[in-house]
Amino acid sequence: MMNDLVRQAQMMQKKMAKMQEELNSKIVEATAGGGMVTVKANGAQEIMEIKIEKDVVDPEDVEMLQDLILAAVNDALKRAKDMVQAEMAQLTGGMKIPGLF
Repeated sequence: MMNDLVRQAQMMQKKMAKMQEELNSKIVEATAGGGMVTVKANGAQEIMEIKIEKDVVDPEDVEMLQDLILAAVNDALKRAKDMVQAEMAQLTGGMKIPGLF
């Protein structure tokens, strides 16, 4: 019985490692300002790309551009985190495992 539990835990660990690897290569995208700023992040919650449309670059209003970038980055990171949590919930059957993601 204990061996079965250990084997199941090892299988779950392998599945989780494989899933994390896959998630790290998945990309989510978020925009702000009606698409003026676009940010892409991966499942490791790393920012992969930021695109800024020329029209939104206004030397007289740098604060607006900063706010749009901040909003898009935060949204991209939230989407990446939500993606990871959704995938993990599928793997663990919705069971919360402390310390994981």
